Amino acid sequence: MTLRNRFTLISSLSFGIVSIITSAVIFFAYYDSTKIFYFEKLRNTALISAIYYLEKDELPKDRHAQIKKEYNHLIQNNRVAVYNQNNEVTFGHNVNDKNIKLSHLQAVRNNKGIQFMSDNQFYYGIFYPDNQGDFVVFVKSSNDSFQSQILRLAIIMLSVLVIGLLAIYFLSRYLSKVVYKPISNVVERINKVDYNNISTAITSTNTNDEIEDLIKSYNKLLGRISENVLLQQNFINYVSHEFKTPLAAISGNLEVFAQKDRTPEEYREVAKESLDNVYEIENILNNLLLMSGMTKLESSHKPMRVDELIWKIYEKLEPKAKVNNSSIKIQLQVTQPSLLEFPGNETLLYLALYNIVENAIKYSYGKPVVLTLSEKENQLYIEVRDEGRGIPSEDLDKISETFYRGKNVDTVKGSGIGLSLSKSIFDHHHIVMKIDSILNVGTSVLLEFPVNS
Repeated sequence: MTLRNRFTLISSLSFGIVSIITSAVIFFAYYDSTKIFYFEKLRNTALISAIYYLEKDELPKDRHAQIKKEYNHLIQNNRVAVYNQNNEVTFGHNVNDKNIKLSHLQAVRNNKGIQFMSDNQFYYGIFYPDNQGDFVVFVKSSNDSFQSQILRLAIIMLSVLVIGLLAIYFLSRYLSKVVYKPISNVVERINKVDYNNISTAITSTNTNDEIEDLIKSYNKLLGRISENVLLQQNFINYVSHEFKTPLAAISGNLEVFAQKDRTPEEYREVAKESLDNVYEIENILNNLLLMSGMTKLESSHKPMRVDELIWKIYEKLEPKAKVNNSSIKIQLQVTQPSLLEFPGNETLLYLALYNIVENAIKYSYGKPVVLTLSEKENQLYIEVRDEGRGIPSEDLDKISETFYRGKNVDTVKGSGIGLSLSKSIFDHHHIVMKIDSILNVGTSVLLEFPVNS
């Protein structure tokens, strides 16, 4: 069942139930009030009949005649029965009425009055003491008029109820169309999204309602999906382009090598080149696997020393820096030892910092790389600065994207993964990475650690 049909059904049922209950309450309230009105009229009729029949000897003849003339339509003899103390009808022609029983007469004497309905008749009896004795006066009236009013009321209310249900049904259908039109528009836009324009966000409605929240949530999800799709596309492009070089080198060397016998030195040289290319492919794949599992890492943070991590990286990369005619300088400007203690994943942070320092060495072109550990307002900072070629301004915003490499890297080998991987690791540890670079002057990578609480 669609939301529109569900809304229509629920609103119609709700209105129907409320209308039925309301109609029932109105009907029974009107029924009781009308019945009370009829009995009240009969009570007045009974009192007038008692005065007319029992006070005749005490009233002047002209007054008695006036009463008979005014109330003749009420005190018809066939509707009145005046019972004496022996339960005999002494006045009126309503004799031997089977609906008036001895129990009713006794109830009138005990309670001074009684009312009831029987055989489509209203009955009302009153106790009337007189100088001639104590009497019970009963009057009756047909309830045809009462039944007719109740029937008309029932027909009117039933008609109104049916018309109301039909009206609320069609109104609900119309309102559901209006209410769910934004949702229909969202669904229509989503259905138009395909693989080629998946990054296109749905236009916001600016209504500050649930539909707006749905669109924002969808756009966020779409953005993440788009990033993953882009990552897959880049990965395919990267694999097809970047892996071709080492694989072509391996296959080319082996094809040439297999054409004739070689000396042991030539064997070792080709094997070394092939192994270097294999190691390069393996390193790229390991980094990619690590990036793919970054979001699945569980809480594995343990207290560690950042300065010790820096020295491990120094020991590992200092020989490589010397090969590039460069060097690594470490400047420790931290006065609070507690700032150097940081809860994190040591292996990941080592890899992230290693990539940053290695990149600086690659592009230092014989100039030193400086690592500075400093503090400011109870916060640890690490800066990795080189005096190399720098990064063009148009590349600076994209430099941390996966597989992206600057236009001025020349022959320096790289996969475009290291910086992106480092940023993902730093984000995982809530460490802010800022890159500042000036072309032909150098590059600075500033790491801002969380405030030490």
